[in-house]
Amino acid sequence: MSPKAKPQARSGVTRLATDIGGTFTDIVLEQGDRRFTTKVLTTPHAPEEAVVDGTRIVLKEAGIGFADLDVFVHGTTLATNAVIERKGARTALIATDGFRDVIEIADEGRYDQYDIFIDKPRQLVPRQLRFTVPERIDVMGKVWVDLDEAAVVRLAKELRKLKVDAVAVAFIHSYANGKHEERVRDILAKEAPEIAVTLSCEVCPEMREYERTSTAVANAYVQPLMAGYLGRLKARFAAEGYGKPIHLMTSGGSLATLETAARFPIRLVESGPAGGAILAAHIAAERGEDKVLSFDMGGTTAKICLIHDATPYKARTFEVDRQSRFMKGSGLPVRIPVIEMVEIGAGGGSIARVDTLKRITVGPDSAASVPGPACYGRGGELPTVTDADVAIGKIEPARFAGGAIKLYPEKSDAALDASVGKPLSLSTSMAAHGVAEIVDENMANAARVHSVERGVVVSDHTMVAFGGAAPLHAARLAEKLGIGRVVVPADAGVGSAVGFLRAPAAYELVHSRFMRLDRFDLKEANRLLSGMSAEASALAKAAAGNRKLTETRTAFMRYAGQGHEIAVALPIRALTDKDMAKMRDSFEAGYRQLFARHIPGAAIEILSWSLLVTTDTARPPMLAKPKSKAGPKPIGTRPVFDAKAGKTVKVPMYDRLAMAPGARIAGPAIVVEAGTSTFVTATFDAEIDGGLGLVLTARKAAKSAPKAKPASKKGK
Repeated sequence: MSPKAKPQARSGVTRLATDIGGTFTDIVLEQGDRRFTTKVLTTPHAPEEAVVDGTRIVLKEAGIGFADLDVFVHGTTLATNAVIERKGARTALIATDGFRDVIEIADEGRYDQYDIFIDKPRQLVPRQLRFTVPERIDVMGKVWVDLDEAAVVRLAKELRKLKVDAVAVAFIHSYANGKHEERVRDILAKEAPEIAVTLSCEVCPEMREYERTSTAVANAYVQPLMAGYLGRLKARFAAEGYGKPIHLMTSGGSLATLETAARFPIRLVESGPAGGAILAAHIAAERGEDKVLSFDMGGTTAKICLIHDATPYKARTFEVDRQSRFMKGSGLPVRIPVIEMVEIGAGGGSIARVDTLKRITVGPDSAASVPGPACYGRGGELPTVTDADVAIGKIEPARFAGGAIKLYPEKSDAALDASVGKPLSLSTSMAAHGVAEIVDENMANAARVHSVERGVVVSDHTMVAFGGAAPLHAARLAEKLGIGRVVVPADAGVGSAVGFLRAPAAYELVHSRFMRLDRFDLKEANRLLSGMSAEASALAKAAAGNRKLTETRTAFMRYAGQGHEIAVALPIRALTDKDMAKMRDSFEAGYRQLFARHIPGAAIEILSWSLLVTTDTARPPMLAKPKSKAGPKPIGTRPVFDAKAGKTVKVPMYDRLAMAPGARIAGPAIVVEAGTSTFVTATFDAEIDGGLGLVLTARKAAKSAPKAKPASKKGK
């Protein structure tokens, strides 16, 4: 529990948030102005067990039961980790005859055109499990070739023989007319009812065949895993006495119902990280930070996200599991509303080894919670990032996870020696330092690439670090990126779960329907938007309860023949003939903003329509700056290996809960708390701010750092 971290009172409403990671499951309970937190090891064989066990711990501490909960918000990286580690269902693909290799051909682009040994992303469906059937629909939805239903029946029998668990159906132009895909689902339900079926016309009704097929495949790949898990979670909580709805955090930073999440689990791919981005945006708004780099490092992955004006960058396409130097195009695209971030296999449990070129490599595979890092003493024999942190001395074994998990430092040393030290003739300390430097450089490189793709200078940003491992690595990562200010929020170890409780209930639909602005079909456009509004409102209302909903409509437009679109806002009503000129004006203004000029009189076309229904979220008030004061006395010291000095030095340790607002300490130092520990390097000083955030300020920037600007009122 963090008794000093008092969230804003919520009229006595008792709210629970849980976040399942690859290694730990985080639990946060907010009851009025009190917050209770805990971390328990994830139970991969049955993830709901850790959720229930952790919930019991915080409920007992609060003195209440499951039936006393008013709101339950849940998020997880299970879907993400299943894709990254290739641990999803045995999945097949059914495509239009002649389009078997859509996901292999992709967009025919090369993410590195000068690398003659380029490796394409490894697809979730191997070629022997890709099948086709005769059928064809054109771009306007007209049927040219009827579906060969007999071929589908024969294929169903073949899929059963191959012991397929899930099928993605992705036909050409099914976004314009999905009846062939729907008929395939009906046939499979009769001939092979045990196979889960995903239709591309439902999960991603948009143009661009590769992205739509890839999204459908990814949804099918994780659906059996996620649907089974969510069903068990609902049953377990019901058995414990909780009878209210379960809300799921989506990749776009909003809440959806459990039923919606089970149907479209691909929308949960960035579920946990999205909660972290929501938290970082909240932290930025409280502190008037215009530019923030969100850094979330857990047990399996690390996530980097840019946040400007207290709003995370959002996108309509996200790449899962970028494998080649984090370059765009080297991952698997999923076309869903998502908070834009880059995610890599770099967490506390990421496994370190030496490759054939005698280089230290880290991840993307993880020791997870079973067997876990070697220092857990649960059977793990390979060294991980956590083992390196223990060997360096940044982790106090007696205080790890609040003392709930016993660590065995000697096992970390043995694993590092065997896998890294001996092959490279390094001491244990230097081997550990090498592992830490590699993982930090991997994360720094990911942040650089992400910022370059968005056209921003990463050193201009304040870093917000959270997750069980991030505070241990934040200062060194900031040094590599040239960042002079780091904020480690209260309860940083369970930061994503805290963010879940700040998220709005919402649902967003994107649907492709091609129209030229000079040949605009007003009746069809209004019919489409009306249907999308009804569907999105129903799904959002299920998660919103009695909260008021607002609607946003957008058209994605481009000059005829161009490759990318510009978002144009639409009125929240039926469109009229007078709106055509306004849409053109808005598009041309957006085009000029990007390219300094527009093309007078050129034909404009609309490719897709977006509709978002969401609850309003109030912007938090700005924090008052406390008066600086001397920090508390250290609670002890830790021997920490200093690579520059080539020796071990004694570093003071401080209890974060004993540090009041304004308390200031100098680095190097270790600040310990139940959920994580913050390592303050020698180049930083640290201070507790008015929101109980631990703020690290680079000494060279301390005198010249500009004051944080008040947050813009935009978006209020």
